[in-house]
Amino acid sequence: MDELAELQNEIRNHPSNAWALERGYEPIYSVSPRSRIAVIGQAPGRQAQESQIPWNDLSGTKLRKWMGVTDAQFYDPDTIALLPMDFYYPGKGTHGDLPPRPEFAPLWHPRILKLMPGLRLTVLIGTYAQKHYLGAGDKKNLTETVRAYRDYAPDRIPLVHPSPLNFRWQAKNPWFETDVIPALRSSVADALSEAPGPLLSYS
Repeated sequence: MDELAELQNEIRNHPSNAWALERGYEPIYSVSPRSRIAVIGQAPGRQAQESQIPWNDLSGTKLRKWMGVTDAQFYDPDTIALLPMDFYYPGKGTHGDLPPRPEFAPLWHPRILKLMPGLRLTVLIGTYAQKHYLGAGDKKNLTETVRAYRDYAPDRIPLVHPSPLNFRWQAKNPWFETDVIPALRSSVADALSEAPGPLLSYS
C-alpha cells in the first residue's frame, strides 16, 4: 500500500472520524503525487458525501467554469487535487452547513501535501481555507482578501465560494468577474502547462 492509500485508511479509521465510519461515510477528497493544482475549500456538502464525488453540485459546475477546466481535468487527481478543510459532510446548522472541524486540516493536510511535490498553484475557496493558508497575509474580511488576490500570486489565489447563493456578493463586487476570474484562468493554465513554474513547499 502506498503512502497516500495508507493515509486514507488512517483517516477513515481515526477515532475522531468514528461517527462518520458508523454512518458509512467515506472521506471525500482526491489527490495524487502528480497533482499540479490544489483546490482547498470548506467541506463536502450532503450531495458530495452521498455521491462520493467532491464538488458534485451547482457550485462545482461554476467553479470549473471559473477555472476554465473541463470535468475530466477537474476530476483527474494527476491534474487537480481536491482537498477540503474537512473530508466529511459536517451536517446542517442554523444557517447552511456547519463549518469544518478546526482540528481536521492541521492534522491531515501537512502529511498529504508533502506527498504532492509537483503542486504549482493553490486555489483557496472561502474564509476557512484562506485564514488557515494565508495566515498573517489574510485581510480583514473575505472580500478584501479576494480583492487583494495579486498579493498572493503566483502560487496562491483566494476565491469566494462559487455557491449560487453568493449571487448578491458577486453583483456587489463586479471586479471579481472582470479581474479575478481572468487571473484565475491564467494561473490555472500556467500551472497546467509543461513550462517550469513555482513549486510549492509545505515542509
